Amino acid sequence: MSEALIAEIYNAFNPYPLTLNEADRKLYVDCEAVRGEDNIMRQLGKKIIVSDTNTYQLYAGHRGGGKTTELYRLQQKLENKGCFVVYFAADLDLDVNDVQYTDILLACTRAILNGLKEYSDINWFDEWIQSRWTFLKDLALSEVKFDKSSIDLKIPVFGKLTTTLKNVPSRREEIRKQIDIEMPSLIDSLNQFIREGKKNLPDGKHKIVVIVDNLDRIPPTTINEKEGKTNHDEIFIDRSNLLQKLDCHAIYTIPISFIHSRKANLAADLYGFPEVLPMIKVRDRNDNPHSLGIETLKDILSKRILQFDAARGLSLEKDIFENADLTNKICEMTGGQVRELMHFMQMVLDWTDELPIREKAVKRTLSLYRNNYRNTVDEKDWIKLAEVSQSKQIVNEQDYRDLLFRRCILEYLELAQDDELKKWYDVHPLLKETDEFQRALEEYKNDESRVN
Repeated sequence: MSEALIAEIYNAFNPYPLTLNEADRKLYVDCEAVRGEDNIMRQLGKKIIVSDTNTYQLYAGHRGGGKTTELYRLQQKLENKGCFVVYFAADLDLDVNDVQYTDILLACTRAILNGLKEYSDINWFDEWIQSRWTFLKDLALSEVKFDKSSIDLKIPVFGKLTTTLKNVPSRREEIRKQIDIEMPSLIDSLNQFIREGKKNLPDGKHKIVVIVDNLDRIPPTTINEKEGKTNHDEIFIDRSNLLQKLDCHAIYTIPISFIHSRKANLAADLYGFPEVLPMIKVRDRNDNPHSLGIETLKDILSKRILQFDAARGLSLEKDIFENADLTNKICEMTGGQVRELMHFMQMVLDWTDELPIREKAVKRTLSLYRNNYRNTVDEKDWIKLAEVSQSKQIVNEQDYRDLLFRRCILEYLELAQDDELKKWYDVHPLLKETDEFQRALEEYKNDESRVN
C-alpha cells in the first residue's frame, strides 16, 4: 500500500472531537447501546427544554471518552429546539492545573460577551469597566484601550484577564483577589447583558445555554487535609451559588472523580444528579469479551480508515490489519476509550511502513502504552486495583478517586433485564497485563482474611 494512504489514515486519527460539519458527521458512531443507553439529550437537554427556570447541570466522564463530541451533538439538538447555545472549551482560557472559580466565571464572561455581541448592548458594562479602569490597567491591561462605542474593543478586557491568569502565574493571586471583590457587580452586569440578549435573539430562539467544557481536566488537589477538602469542593460546592447566578442555563463538565467524593449528595442537591458518560463496554462484568462493544469500536475504525479508499473495497481485517485478532486486540486494550483508540492507531502507524499493520507494530504500541500506565500507579495501589478487578466496585476513598481520574480504573454502565441501571468498574486492560498487577491479584486471592 502507498505511503500516501498510510499518511491519510494517520491524519484521520488525529484525536479531535467530532464537530457538526458534514465530514465529521459521517464519521460519528452512535455508542448508546454499549454505554447503558446513555443519551445526552434525554439526560441533560430535556431539562433545559421543559424547564421554565434556569437549570445548572454537571456532566462527567473519563477524559477521552467522547464528552466533547456528545456536547457538540447536544448543542445542535438544543439549537433545533429553540435554544441559543454558547459553547466554549475552558482550557483555552484556563491553566487546568491551577483553577479557581474566579477564573471560570471570567472565562464565562468572555465567552458570553463574544457569543451574544450581535444581540445585546455592551453598554451594560460601561459603568462596571469605567469605574474599575484603574485596577484593570494595573492588572496588566495597560495595552487594552477602552472605547465605550465599540463592543469589540471591550471584550478584549476580559480576554486579557483570562490570558494573564493562564499564562502569568505570578499575577494570578493578585487578579483573583481583586476580581473576587468585584464578582457580585460583574455578574450583575453580565446578567443585564444576557437579559438584553434574550430579547433580541434570532426568530425561533428563546433560551440561552452556556456549555463550559473541559473542566473535567482539573486534577484533584487537597486544600484542607483535616477536612479532606479538595479544589473540586471549593469550585463546584462552595462557590455553587456564583456558578448558578448566570441568568441562563449552564452545563459544567466536571472530573469523574468528583462524583465519587463525600460531596456527591450535596452536588446532587445543588445541581441535580450529575450525568456521567461511561466507557464503551469491551468486556462484561464477568470478564468476557463484549462483542457489541468491540464491533462498535471497529466501526469507528472503519469509518475513519475506509473513507479514503472505499472504491477499492479495502477490508479492515485483511488489508488494514494483518488479521481480525489484531483488530480485536487493539480495540479491547483501549478499555472503551475513543481517544485512546485514536492514539493507538497513530502509534501503530508509526511502526508501519506498508499495510497491512503487523502484529509487531501492535505489540510495540501496546507495550509502550502499558509502561506509561504502569508508571502512573503507586506501589500501594496495585492491591487496590486487584480488589476492583474482582469486586467491580470502588471504595469511596481518595486513592480510588485518584485512580479514576488517572484512568487506571474505568467506569461502565449497563441496562439490566429488570431495567435497572448497573454501574460497575474495572481496571484498565493494559494494567491487567503487567507483572505488578498479576502479583497483586494473586496476593489478593490468597489473602484468607478476604475470603469470608
